[in-house]
Order: sequence, then C-alpha cells, then structure tokens
Amino acid sequence: MIAPGLGIAPEKLRLVQNNAGGTFGYKFSPTMEALVGVAAMATERPVFLRYDMKQHITYTGKRSPFFVKMKYGADKTGKINAMEQTFYVDHGPYSEFGDLLTLRGTQFMGSPYGIANVRGAGYTVCTNHAWGSAFRAYGSPQSYMGSEIAIDVLAAKMGVDPFDIREMNCYKASEKSTIPTGFKPDVYCEEELFKLARPKYEEAKKRVTAKNAAAGGKVKYGVGVSLGVYGCGLDGVDSSECWVDLNPDGTVTVRNSWEDHGQGADIGTLTSAHETLRKAGFTPDMIKLDLCDTKHTPNSGPAGGSRSAVMTGNATRLACEKLLENMKKPGGGWRTYAEMKTEGVETHCVGKWVATYCSTNPVDQATSQGEPFSIYMYTIFLPEVAVDTETGKVKVEKFTAVADVGTILNKLAVDGNFYGGLAQGIGLALSEDFEDLKKHTNLMRCGIPYPKDVPDEMEVLYLETPRPEGPYGAAGCGEAPLDAPHPAILNAIFNATGARITRVPAKPEVVLEALKKVH
Repeated sequence: MIAPGLGIAPEKLRLVQNNAGGTFGYKFSPTMEALVGVAAMATERPVFLRYDMKQHITYTGKRSPFFVKMKYGADKTGKINAMEQTFYVDHGPYSEFGDLLTLRGTQFMGSPYGIANVRGAGYTVCTNHAWGSAFRAYGSPQSYMGSEIAIDVLAAKMGVDPFDIREMNCYKASEKSTIPTGFKPDVYCEEELFKLARPKYEEAKKRVTAKNAAAGGKVKYGVGVSLGVYGCGLDGVDSSECWVDLNPDGTVTVRNSWEDHGQGADIGTLTSAHETLRKAGFTPDMIKLDLCDTKHTPNSGPAGGSRSAVMTGNATRLACEKLLENMKKPGGGWRTYAEMKTEGVETHCVGKWVATYCSTNPVDQATSQGEPFSIYMYTIFLPEVAVDTETGKVKVEKFTAVADVGTILNKLAVDGNFYGGLAQGIGLALSEDFEDLKKHTNLMRCGIPYPKDVPDEMEVLYLETPRPEGPYGAAGCGEAPLDAPHPAILNAIFNATGARITRVPAKPEVVLEALKKVH
C-alpha cells in the first residue's frame, strides 16, 4: 500500500521495522508511513512524525462493531441442527477490508460447532463513525459475541449446562462435522479439549458456589464458558520467504521479514531455525537473526492473521533444510564453509512456503462456502467473575483457558500471547470504548484495562494436536486468546446474577440496567 501511495516501485522502498510494541493488526492499514514517505520525498531530508495521544487514538483504526441477530434451532436433547443470522458491520467511512471483515462473520459465527444447516446474510455499512481496520482476532470477537451468547441463551432455555451443550455440539470426526463454510476442520481436537477442560470447569463451579454461599448477596459470583476457533492465514493461498546463510565463522544468519508486534517474532524465527539446524550440531547462540529490513530481508508477508508461525515458520524451516542438504557430506558428516566454497556448493539458501491447501476450494464471497484456512486454533474460555449488584462493577477473579495451537515450539512465547490476549479480552468485555471523542481519547478514559483489572490467577492448559500443514506440527497462537474471552465473561455475569448482557463494554451502568430486568 505504501509504495503505490508514494508512486514508486516496491523495490525502491526500503522499510526497516523499529521495535513496535503492540500494534495488534491495525498496521495492516499503513497510515503515518506514507505521510512520512511523502514528506521525505518532498524535503529530501529525514523526517520524523510524532502524534500526541489524542491524535494517536483518533488516527488509528478501530475494531468495527457488528450488530447481530442470531438464532439456533436444536432438537430436544440440545443438538443444534440449524443456525440463522443477519448482521451489519459498521465499518466507518472507508471500504478498506470491509468486504473481508463481513466475510469473516460468515466464517466464524457458530464455527466451533458442527451445524448441518446454516443460513444468513452480512452487510458492510459505511457510516460517519470511527474508521474500521484490522485488529487482533479480526472478525471473530464480533462473531462470537453473537453465536457464543446465543448458545448460552439456548442452554438456559433448555435447562442444559452451557459447558455440556457446547461439548455435545463440537466438531467430531465421527459425525464428519464441517466448519460453517462447508469443509472439514484441519484436525478434530475439540472433544479432547473438552475432556481436558472438564475438571477445571467443575472446580470453578464449586468455587463460585462456595463463594455465593458465604457472601451476603451484595456480591454474586459466576463462571462463564465460550469456545473460540480462529484460522491461521490471509484467507486462501498464502506464502512467505526466508533466506539462510552459512557464515565463514561457522555461524548461520537467518533473514526474514517476520514483523514483531511484541508477540515474539525473533524467538519464533530462532526456534523454527534451530529445530532444523540442531541436527548438524548448531546451538541457538550460533544462529544470528537479521530481521525486517527490506534491504537485507525478503518479503515474508504481513505479521497478522496468526499466519507468521505457519507461513514464515515453514519458510524458515525449508531454508534451513536446504542448507543442511548442501552441508551434508556424501560419506557422512557436515561440510564447513570453506569446504563448501572450495567445492562450489551454495552457502546461501532460500526457503519459500506457499500454502496451496486452500486453492482447490477458494471461498465464494456470495455464498461464503470454501476453505479459507489450512490451519485453525481452538480455545475454551472459563472466566470466574464477581459482580457487585449495588455498583454494577464486575471483577474477573480467575481466568482459565484450555487451548490447542498444535505443537508448541516455544512455551514462553505462547504463554505470553495467551496472558496478553486474555487481558485484552477483559478490557474488551468490561471497559474499552470509543463512542465519545471528548471522553474516550486519552489513556485514562478510553478503557484499557489496568493491572488491577487483570486477575493474578490466570491458567492456560494446552492440548497439542500436531497440524499437518504446520512447521513441526505448530499452528499460530497470537489471536487464539482474543477470539471469544469476552462473551465468556458476559456469560459468567449471567451465571452469577441472571442478567443477560449482549453488548460490550459491560460497564457498571450497563450491568445495573441489566440487573433491573431480572425477575
């Protein structure tokens, strides 16, 4: 986007990524980069652009809200046979990615469950509200606000436990369950995921029951459930590239453009490379990283859609495998740099990974049928909340997540992604807002969660089902913790109080209003 905006060829544009912190998707829509580029071209001098906080908050894109009308149809046992939804996407004044975002609604609403009959329509609407851009778990948080609260409503009406109804309807190989777009998921892991989560859910129910028995009624306690699924990729065919060089001193330099938003691109690259190179005796300290400078690194695609661990991880693996092939001696052992040069063997290797898995059945935008992703991530969310019925204040006291993101290549990085995502989910559920340009344009009042809003007790359990298309069986992980934590929190409020809330944020005044409707 930047190069066409500047009127130059992509190869004439050099991008060097600075340490960015958390951008969480909105960098899919370049903003200040093109402005700085134009200014540099006009002045022929280095240019620096700095926003104040109000400019930063108003100039960056926001997650587009969905307005969803959702219905499930089930038999008397709770088995869901049909789903119908109509939804409208408030995408603000610009159309960028609006069609894809609306398509995501059809991909994710009801997606954790095998539903034989699905009917629905989504509409992208242009408004004079905040401009919509990509944000972490793109399209799924809005989708699950509809489908994960609707299934809770269904469970309550039928007198079925909300955990049980989800387990009953999850993807099953025995039933040949399909995703909403009509094809099989990458793996059938949800049944085992529920088995892993069951003891944690039963423990949580006992805890909140004991707390309610001991409390005087002013504060009520509850546990919520939700199930989220998110795909790894950019919808359809996707690709990435990595370069690897053996150096004269026996070290290896790995080059790619896996952009780091704070999620751990460096350790992701290092782990993907080392897992291959260790076969030749390379240790992590012998692997040098040269990342995200387009003068020295290839185009690895954007760091978004939880794609990088899969696409760039595979590209890195392939480049390292090619280097080992070149280093291998016919009689056994490994060539040195000097031996390879003497023998005319290439020390520079290129790894290109193209995910063609989805090319056979591309998604039809009119019908939403097709295979959008080659790999998925699965998470069960189990938050425990305390609701002050006099003030409406909600506190998440413990958050448990049970996830399957394939083979875990680096647990510290995956844990970090999950803890951060769950914290964001708490903010999304209870406090974050952007409705009032006078009120919500500073850090104190825009609703980001503070440390005191996030529980000390956060527990993440992993089921590791190897992914056939992932590097060493890995999926991505970045967006798995933020696809459906917020409906689980709203479901927990219902479990505690009987008050059903169907929009976010559930600020105290919203909770108090909902409590008035409880009979």
